Amino acid sequence: MVGFILTGHGQFSNGLASAIDMVAGDQPAFKIVPFEGSQAASYGDDLRVAITEMRAECEGVVVFVDLLGGTPFNQAMMIANDVDNVEIVTGTNLPMLIELLLTRSGGSTVSELAEQAVQIGQMGITHQSVAALAGAEDDLSDEDGI
Repeated sequence: MVGFILTGHGQFSNGLASAIDMVAGDQPAFKIVPFEGSQAASYGDDLRVAITEMRAECEGVVVFVDLLGGTPFNQAMMIANDVDNVEIVTGTNLPMLIELLLTRSGGSTVSELAEQAVQIGQMGITHQSVAALAGAEDDLSDEDGI
């Protein structure tokens, strides 16, 4: 199995992890490493430990981060330079994580999962308006929410 590590600024990873737990339940090989200002000095070491431990248990690791170029991204890239079979995905969103957590299998490589994450994440971003949905209201009334 490929392990997933979620990180980002402030409460980003905590919030997404809480939503994942609510929608999909507890997930194996999934860990968060928040980047909190008060713990900035130890963040790089904490992330390295999490990736290294996950890598020892799993075939590979995908690290999901919030922003391209931010500290979580930069730290993850430096660690990926030292640890094999680690991929980084930026712009992490909830649809991306839920779908990958529920569909990851032993047959997918770390690189394939990272590519799927980008595709799924992009599909999860849409623009909706009341006017556009007015015509589809009958179709939507029969659907259950998550």
